[in-house]
Amino acid sequence: MDIKRQKFLVFGLSKSGISAAKFLLAHGAEVHIYEELDSEKIRESAKMLTQLGAVDCSANGRTGDCDILVLSPGVPLNHPLAVEYKKNGKRVTGELELGALFVKQPIVAVTGTNGKTTVCNLISSMLTAGKVKNRLAGNIGMPLTGEAEALDDGIAVVEVSSFQLETVHLFTPHIACVLNIAPDHLDRHYSMENYTFLKKRILKNMRESETAVLNYDDAAVRAFAEDAKCEVVWFSEKEKTNGAYCSEGKIYYADEYICDEEAVGLGSVHRLENALAAICVAKKFNVGNEEIVATLRGFKGVRHRNEFVRKVGDVSFYNDSKGTNTAAALAAAESMRVPTVIILGGKDKGEDYIPLFEGLKKTKVTGAVLVGESRYKMLEAAVKCGYKNITVTSDFTVAVKIAAMLAEKGGNVLLSPAAASFDLFSGYEERGERFCRIVEGLYADTEKQSEE
Repeated sequence: MDIKRQKFLVFGLSKSGISAAKFLLAHGAEVHIYEELDSEKIRESAKMLTQLGAVDCSANGRTGDCDILVLSPGVPLNHPLAVEYKKNGKRVTGELELGALFVKQPIVAVTGTNGKTTVCNLISSMLTAGKVKNRLAGNIGMPLTGEAEALDDGIAVVEVSSFQLETVHLFTPHIACVLNIAPDHLDRHYSMENYTFLKKRILKNMRESETAVLNYDDAAVRAFAEDAKCEVVWFSEKEKTNGAYCSEGKIYYADEYICDEEAVGLGSVHRLENALAAICVAKKFNVGNEEIVATLRGFKGVRHRNEFVRKVGDVSFYNDSKGTNTAAALAAAESMRVPTVIILGGKDKGEDYIPLFEGLKKTKVTGAVLVGESRYKMLEAAVKCGYKNITVTSDFTVAVKIAAMLAEKGGNVLLSPAAASFDLFSGYEERGERFCRIVEGLYADTEKQSEE
């Protein structure tokens, strides 16, 4: 793409939109920016980009004069402006696709409903241990356009969301890893069929020289192999496969013994599934078993994913703010080994919460505190399936304090909302950090009382 001859409109001044605009400006493109939301942060970003040479169309609304529309992931493909561009035969793309066009090194793309961040970190750590240069990008860390110039001869390990896959056309990773498919983002994608279709698009352009790493245990992911035109390498906790698998407490790759399952010390949910996926990718880059096992033993998980915060008195607190869908929250609940009070709720993503509460009946969860925009929808689902011990509040701080009071001696409090964070917070990170600060406050209060 000769970007100097094109006029770009970047819609959405999120982190990826800002990165795309800066990338285009640095390469001599004419860049216009547009944002419908308003905040101090957005105004500061717009000012910074205009100082670099961008034209801000947010006020005058002159958005139809450009050749190519670059959508931030937060802007849906059915937005009227995107529909207008497509109707006029103009190109609509995303930041991921734009960055990938200028990356000459191999791209490892990881998608799925849950576990993406953990697997990306694992893959990067294994490659680093094996002295394979790499950089994390995408939804984890810097957007791909921000890393394109810094990769040198390294590999890009990219976390890819369904939002980003809406706008891919030419994106072709060297290795695509699909972890699992569960209900998520149905408020935007409308149906599981459409959501699954979008996840499958990651394999769209892959051919014989590329590799798809797929979860054999997930029926929806397993079906992706039917139309795949690339090599397929499987991972499975239940079946012997051509890739990484478990058998009698041991982990193998293509019949080669790697380590015992107990060596996987991720301290998180989906731990074996995540480890198996990462092993498949590492093996494709000839990382040795010693480096793989050392990574598995030393890996401590990622922030906001079933993260142990601290003990307050006799109660342990866990931060799983990244658990933004029902499958993730249920998996976190299933990992609890003692009586647990769970904090649920946030911005609704269109999921049915009845399976969540039915599933919670089979775990160590003894009660739930519901908070946020989705609290009454969750309450209705809990009542329908006969789930009791429910408390409802509109205040997040109060929710944490109630959960602490309800927790049994020697038990846990688990934040795993099963919903997005955008009703009360800017993202799951802010929600998780707030939870940790509240817990630290509870600890400080307890220590003060003990001194008195």
